[in-house]
Amino acid sequence: MRIHIDALEVSCIIGLLDFERETEQKVLLDIEIDYTYGEGNFLDYGKVTSDIKQHLREKKYLLLEEALLGIKALLFTHFPTIEVLGIKLSKPDILPQCSVGLSGEWTNIPQ
Repeated sequence: MRIHIDALEVSCIIGLLDFERETEQKVLLDIEIDYTYGEGNFLDYGKVTSDIKQHLREKKYLLLEEALLGIKALLFTHFPTIEVLGIKLSKPDILPQCSVGLSGEWTNIPQ
């Protein structure tokens, strides 16, 4: 199965610039999660979204790259049934003419 979480909006401190360290800004996340669905094995997307929001608000990342990797680590730790994870993290309001973001996709290889 694949869960799609589109346009998850979080207000948080993220960025290098002085004004970004003082005032929360909106970030948007698009997330795809592959996992094996079976009886009693499902993924609680409400918990996924609340964990991400809390994480971003607490961490106050300097870089989008750090935030993306932090979310990846969080989700693989809290939800070990995730097999493949794709995340796009965007700052829609940082530049007047565009939205800026980055993305990554990872496979969860059990240790």
